[in-house]
Amino acid sequence: MSVVPAGALPAGVLTAEETAPPRPAALGPRARLWPSLAAVYRAQLSRARVARIPLLFVATFQSVGIMILMRGVVDGGGEARAVVAGSAVLVVAFVALNLLAQYFGQLRASGGLDHYATLPVPPAAVVLGAAGAYASFTVPGTVVTAVAGCALFGLPLGHLWILAAVIPLAGAALAGLGAALGLLAPRPELATLLGQLGMSAALLLGVLPPERMPEAVRVARDLLPSTYGVEAFARTFAPHPDWARVLGDLAVCGVVGVISLAVATWAYRRAAVR
Repeated sequence: MSVVPAGALPAGVLTAEETAPPRPAALGPRARLWPSLAAVYRAQLSRARVARIPLLFVATFQSVGIMILMRGVVDGGGEARAVVAGSAVLVVAFVALNLLAQYFGQLRASGGLDHYATLPVPPAAVVLGAAGAYASFTVPGTVVTAVAGCALFGLPLGHLWILAAVIPLAGAALAGLGAALGLLAPRPELATLLGQLGMSAALLLGVLPPERMPEAVRVARDLLPSTYGVEAFARTFAPHPDWARVLGDLAVCGVVGVISLAVATWAYRRAAVR
């Protein structure tokens, strides 16, 4: 069998390899949500560990100080339950709402969203990972505040396990709200202001007993996501808690958390493409 050199072929005759169209390079598999979420969560947790611990101490000290001040006004009963529950959830609001709004506001202003936009992770993983990391810092302060409040007002400690549900559900609702405020605010100063206002609303509407509020203020209190976490926690201090209402309040927290985190994810996509 004879072999013809390539140079001897006519100019219009090409081999099959030369005439075949180039194949596009194969892309890697699409990043899955849960592994991406775990990676972002660990990165955010390690980054914020040193910077946020002093602020967590401030949040805990603030809540305990509020309970000490209210001890001279409130003797016991339903008002004491509202003060202790509201002060404990206030730690969650300080970190998950206030600090997260500031973080995403600064991240958007400094161009940090461009870094996350280049990573092969879904937008939901970025929002959920950051929200989960910030909410995790609230666990020690919330538990310390609840125990101190029970000792201060003479409330039972038997149902403090409900915090295992209150912290993540209220934290999700407040973290989603904080992230959305930070991502939608046009300037980081406005994001900081909105975060501070949200925390102040959680303080005034969550810690103060609702029985002493005007009707218009009670309506505003019902619109605040943290209210339902406060109500769920406060009901467990009763001699015979109404667990159906406790579960109902926790369900509202969960629904609001899903909605607020979805809004925050949409706001992240909107801010990342600009």
